[in-house]
Amino acid sequence: PVMGTIPMPGSPAGLTGLCPLAGPSPTSSIHVYTQREVYGTVGSHVTLSCSFWSSEWISEDISITWHFQAEGSRDSISIFHYAKGQPYIDDVGTFKERMEWVGNPHRKDGSIVIHNLDYTDNGTFTCDVKNPP
Repeated sequence: PVMGTIPMPGSPAGLTGLCPLAGPSPTSSIHVYTQREVYGTVGSHVTLSCSFWSSEWISEDISITWHFQAEGSRDSISIFHYAKGQPYIDDVGTFKERMEWVGNPHRKDGSIVIHNLDYTDNGTFTCDVKNPP
């Protein structure tokens, strides 16, 4: 599968992102874009944007997964998944009932919003986009 990954590490006031590229060859890669830093205040909300571009047709089987790694932690957890045309929001973790899907894969957008920010939201958010085959 072709995929792009965007880490978004940050501080309590900011989430940052890089733009690496992964894929089997340059002709079938997905380019994934985001803001380098996203700032928010406790109690407010932030949009974590994840846009992508591919020279290939966007498959109906496209999937988008967001992961979160808390600052100082070595473990990453899945907090959101989009597959088969449906968003699946984490219903047990720290983001339960605070996350909103605002993306649209047909517009090459995999963005989410996190509401009611807390200091514990500080960390690395990663957006993985896969466009099979």
